[in-house]
Amino acid sequence: MGVGGNAAARVSYGEVDELTGLFTMIEENLAVPFTTTFLGVEVNVIGFDLTRDGRVVARCARGAVRQNIGVLDLPLSESAPEGSHWIEAYRHRTR
Repeated sequence: MGVGGNAAARVSYGEVDELTGLFTMIEENLAVPFTTTFLGVEVNVIGFDLTRDGRVVARCARGAVRQNIGVLDLPLSESAPEGSHWIEAYRHRTR
């Protein structure tokens, strides 16, 4: 592999590390559980996970039903929980 290929790999690993770091900040600093409305239904965000393909998802619950929702799709109200600025940082980085 030439020099260009190695540079591309370094950029790719740098991006993965940065997104993983943002996930860590979300997981460690966002106050959960909190309530939000998704597709007109109130859900409780009970935690966060990092998928195998590198996306951050919110673990949501409504009664016994559990569903992961991508953080990019997760609405935050004006009374968003403490630490929600890390979600905004993740959104900004993934645009």
